[in-house]
Formats: sequence, structure tokens, C-alpha cells
Amino acid sequence: MKQTQDTCDCNAIHEDVIARAKIGMPGSGQFRTLSNLYKMFADPTRLKIMWALSKERMCVCDLAVLLGMTKSAVSHQLKSLRLTNLVHNEKEGKNVYYSLLDNHVREMLENGFAHSEE
Repeated sequence: MKQTQDTCDCNAIHEDVIARAKIGMPGSGQFRTLSNLYKMFADPTRLKIMWALSKERMCVCDLAVLLGMTKSAVSHQLKSLRLTNLVHNEKEGKNVYYSLLDNHVREMLENGFAHSEE
């Protein structure tokens, strides 16, 4: 049985172009991390949560009502967003409030919507 090859079988045509592209190229781990970050933006429910949190700091109950979802479903999505450093939470008494982690997240969201409208 013939094994398939995972690499290109052609020769470099423009080695200078390859060399320039290689300068400062992030490692595989950084590409995996970024890919996981973008996966968070690939789900409409998580996008709705992030959009809401870009406007107001909110608790799980309010997000659930806004989105017509259960608190459990919203909490599950918030956990994923928190673990990928997109949102953070603050406890005040018995309530936990969520907001976007920082302006970078807000900008990513705004840029994504702007690009999708082009």
C-alpha cells in the first residue's frame, strides 16, 4: 500500500518570498490558540452573548431572558467564553455579573460585524 505524503512535493519558486513570510511567523501552538479563540466566534449563541455584554454588564438570568434560553445553557456558554479569556465575572452579593474581558474583545466583535456587512 502506498503512503500519502503530508508535505508539498514541489520545489520553491520564490525562496525570497518564503523567507520573508517565515520571519516572525508564530509557532504552531499560537495558531492552535488563535484557532480556539475564533471557534468561540463561530457560534451564534456565543456571539449574541458577547454582543449583549458589549452593551451592558449582565447576570445569567438577564442573559437567559434576553436570549430565550435556560440559565443552564447560558452558563455553559459563559464558561466557554470565560475559559478562552473573552468574558470575566464579578460577584456582588448573591449575583454574578459578566462583561467582556476588555476592549480587544469588543473590537473583534465590532470588526467582525463591520466586515460581514461589506
